[in-house]
Amino acid sequence: MNFAEFNSADPAAAAEVLKPCLDVPRWMEAITAARPFPSKQSLLAFAAEAADPFTAAEVEAAMAHHPRIGERPTARTEEASMSRSEQSGVNTADAEVGQALARGNLDYEEKFGRVFLIRAAGRTAPEILAALDERLGHSAAEEDAIVAQELREIAVLRLEGVIGE
Repeated sequence: MNFAEFNSADPAAAAEVLKPCLDVPRWMEAITAARPFPSKQSLLAFAAEAADPFTAAEVEAAMAHHPRIGERPTARTEEASMSRSEQSGVNTADAEVGQALARGNLDYEEKFGRVFLIRAAGRTAPEILAALDERLGHSAAEEDAIVAQELREIAVLRLEGVIGE
């Protein structure tokens, strides 16, 4: 959808565009209610602000849609398509890196009770693995803040991609 169409779309249609970016009703409602935006950049800035802070329940709900790093979602949803695209640089063909990511994902899930979330776009598998290893040393509170920031970055990146000029 282009920017002008998004600005003038009925709230339900606008929310459908936002949902695969970040399935948090409060966030979608805040953005749709704030339209029209004077520019795409102002929309993106507002989207980042509206996503801060998240409640624990919002993070949990949003995390339910994210696959493990290194695993390609097979669903035919817009969100799954976005995730596949974002993880396109995560080449797990290197068996050692793939195994380390799988092991790290399991360690992370055991420690924090959720999948490891990172904005994968623009990052290589070794970079993601290094971040995963570092984040395994964090406390739950530290990790909660990082996960919320990663969700914000992913949401804004996705929104930037779905709203054309």
